[in-house]
Amino acid sequence: MDFNHSPRSLELQEALSAFMDSHIYPSESLYREQTASQDDPHVMPPIMSELKTEARSRGLWNLFMTDERWGPGLGNLDYAPLAEIMGRSLIASEATNCSAPDTGNMEILAEFGTPAQQEQWLKPLLDGEMRSGFGMTEPDVASSDPTNLASIIDKDGDEYVINGRKWWTSGAADPRCKIILFLGRSNPEADKYLQHSLVLIPIDTPGVTVVRSLPVLGRDEGHGHCEISFEDVRVPTDNLLGQQGGGFLIGQARLGPGRIHHCMRAIGMAERALELMCRRAQSRTAFGMPLSKQGVIRDWIAESRIRIEQARLLTLKAAWMMDTVGKGAARTEISAIKVAAAELATWVIDRAIQVHGGAGVSDDFPLAAMYAYARTLHIVDGADEVHKMVIAREELARWR
Repeated sequence: MDFNHSPRSLELQEALSAFMDSHIYPSESLYREQTASQDDPHVMPPIMSELKTEARSRGLWNLFMTDERWGPGLGNLDYAPLAEIMGRSLIASEATNCSAPDTGNMEILAEFGTPAQQEQWLKPLLDGEMRSGFGMTEPDVASSDPTNLASIIDKDGDEYVINGRKWWTSGAADPRCKIILFLGRSNPEADKYLQHSLVLIPIDTPGVTVVRSLPVLGRDEGHGHCEISFEDVRVPTDNLLGQQGGGFLIGQARLGPGRIHHCMRAIGMAERALELMCRRAQSRTAFGMPLSKQGVIRDWIAESRIRIEQARLLTLKAAWMMDTVGKGAARTEISAIKVAAAELATWVIDRAIQVHGGAGVSDDFPLAAMYAYARTLHIVDGADEVHKMVIAREELARWR
């Protein structure tokens, strides 16, 4: 295995790190202040528009896009350190147009979209002119098994009629969200993996109602994670993405890169949390000695470094395999790092919060917001238990 990064990746790593130091970190407090001062916490604060303009002027834009028609064409291994750098701040990925769910939506529009769909939806997303959502998870079924999904897509002449209810549709509360990629059952008599289709639904289509935005551990800033009802929603059959009955497979194609992107960012979060932990331990004194000399604190710091290095190596292996043998062959590694990275980020951030004491759960430091994000990683894009089931199945298959 060769984990060396290309000259282009190394160049972008240097440029991105400089941008983080000069613009992202200094803007985090202002971003929080502007968001809190707005009537709608889902409206993009003015500072983000400035950061986007600056990032684009530096060529730090759409770095995730492996398709050379639409982006820099970096492989997963070359993108890994960039995503890690961006993961150090919760505002960096959006500033560079590399944030979910838009990244995954852009990837499948680039791979499966028609020229007309790409012109109408992909290009504005790539230009950062709009946002999008992905409607998969449903409140009434166990959506860890996507074949459970109950939303219905019926064909009526040259239109599809959609009925169903989705939630955790990230991004839908943002006024810039214009399109929902909706996964529903269209072929109920087919094989269970060929029953679903993906259709593109403009969010202002009659029958689409954003019911509410769901806070995450009490936090509801950003772009919202919405519950949405779809009642007799009609869209042209031209809004089908890919083939009818191919939605489940397209969704899985979307989740492969998305999962590893989450893991890359999680390592960046853990690195920053460790950095903050060390700085705090060096600067605070309790019971007559610096926290940094307390045995338990040193144990947490050492354990954090060990876990970060282990997770990074597994992430790089998964990325390397995706580039060399494909997502299917890297299925076990992707599932393994999805579990390991979520556990890593949660563990390290939790210890960093503890070292900071009361300050750690305040918004004076980014740790509380980082913890809320890290905790969700145990659930999003496949719960830990589902990924472990996949890994165990692959292991047992070797010994039949």
